Amino acid sequence: MTIAKHIGALSVIGCALLASQAARADEPFVNPEWANSAWYIGAGIGQSRANIDNERLTRSLTANGASLNSFKVDERDLAYKLFVGKQLNRYFAVEAGFFDLGKFGFDASTSQNGRLVGEAGFRGVNMDLVAQLPMSDRFSVLGRIGMNYAKASTHFSGNRLFAVTNPHPSERKLNAKAGLGLEFKFSEALALRGEVERYRVNDAVGNRGDVDMASLSLVYKLGRPAASRPAPVEPMPAPAPVTVAPAPAPAAPAPAAPVAVSEKVSFAAEALFDFDKSVVKPEGKAALDDLLNKLQGMNTEVMVTVGHTDSVGTDAYNQKLSMRRAEAVKAYIVSKGVEAGRVYTEGKGETQPVADNKSAEGRAKNRRVTVEVVGTRSVNK
Repeated sequence: MTIAKHIGALSVIGCALLASQAARADEPFVNPEWANSAWYIGAGIGQSRANIDNERLTRSLTANGASLNSFKVDERDLAYKLFVGKQLNRYFAVEAGFFDLGKFGFDASTSQNGRLVGEAGFRGVNMDLVAQLPMSDRFSVLGRIGMNYAKASTHFSGNRLFAVTNPHPSERKLNAKAGLGLEFKFSEALALRGEVERYRVNDAVGNRGDVDMASLSLVYKLGRPAASRPAPVEPMPAPAPVTVAPAPAPAAPAPAAPVAVSEKVSFAAEALFDFDKSVVKPEGKAALDDLLNKLQGMNTEVMVTVGHTDSVGTDAYNQKLSMRRAEAVKAYIVSKGVEAGRVYTEGKGETQPVADNKSAEGRAKNRRVTVEVVGTRSVNK
């Protein structure tokens, strides 16, 4: 298969995956158990650069008193890889793949009209352990270490073939490889990786060196379950009916006396905000309006908005997200006429779960914003 065909195949795969996941790119990550144990496939393409030790060839070319006039090298080529992997947990995966690092060559000339042209290509299979450090729900830093089993195919031509013992040697060797990169998740199923990898290789004529590959890859996780529906807003309990016993005789009504009142309501975060956002959406504003309507007649002394998250993501990120959401709820309440000095905010991050974070239902309950109101109401005695 030619390089053009490889590029075409990878482009078709990439376009198909992107199209199938475009509608899901904004969905919340609600299946971490699946995502952290799924099988995945991927394909990448990029540029390779070889660094092969040509000292032995140079010595052979200058044997018999000849001098080296020029030694031109072609050290870059197009490379690609195909791979399949298994996510072991949130932080580690194992990955097997096939790679083609391209072809690299040299064109040397010596005195006495001598010339030697060489070309070496490398392709093979690899097995890696991949480590992932999540920086947020969507970004991760990658590191990999493993082994590659590569076939080196070398061809020589020219009138100084005596400088090599075999004009068409090939060799298979097991060597090490390593890499670093970044991953961005479009959704729980589809991600884009940018990586730099180093392959240790042998060129079949006694030289050793490295081939570096810089690539972009699409990664697709298999068998994604259906997304869970977000938890609905927990309704406020209806106020208990008050029964007033009739007085035996008409009497002047008693003056209204203030009574201390404390009310607390919890909203599911999905009802107030879009995923990973801190801007109150229209449905959330309607829920907050309903709360404020129920507080009519109360002399509000203090309101406290508290944001909570589930355990997906880092502690620091979840703390900041919970605080941003609490501040957003405060800003909306203040815009409706409540004095800003009476409204306080807190962000608890993932520190106060009300349900088990191991299930999608539990995580949905933990993603919430609570509003507590302390004030007084006037009631007739």
